[in-house]
Amino acid sequence: MTTKARAKVHVRKGDLVEVRKGADRGKRGKVLQVYPREGRVVVEGVRLIKRHTRPSRTNPQGGVVESPAPIQAANVMLVCPSCNQAVRYGKDRSGEQVVRVCKNCGKTID
Repeated sequence: MTTKARAKVHVRKGDLVEVRKGADRGKRGKVLQVYPREGRVVVEGVRLIKRHTRPSRTNPQGGVVESPAPIQAANVMLVCPSCNQAVRYGKDRSGEQVVRVCKNCGKTID
């Protein structure tokens, strides 16, 4: 039996990220969902797919609906709110809480 190690996703729900690779390179958006087992994230406005839906009670008009699809978490970088750049971050243990710290400017991200 093979067990695949779960990839740790470096972003959280609600983070502002920038896409670093792929067709949507350079786009920024908020993380809507995180799938740690698959190593994927859903980013607002990135990799929009079109679904053709029939009319239903929830969507009485039907038609073409655009929704974001998951992308690889390794293809996004966290955007620091203070320096407004895609950055790497470190962790700082101040007291009992662990906070994320920007590697460029040194300010806390959380």
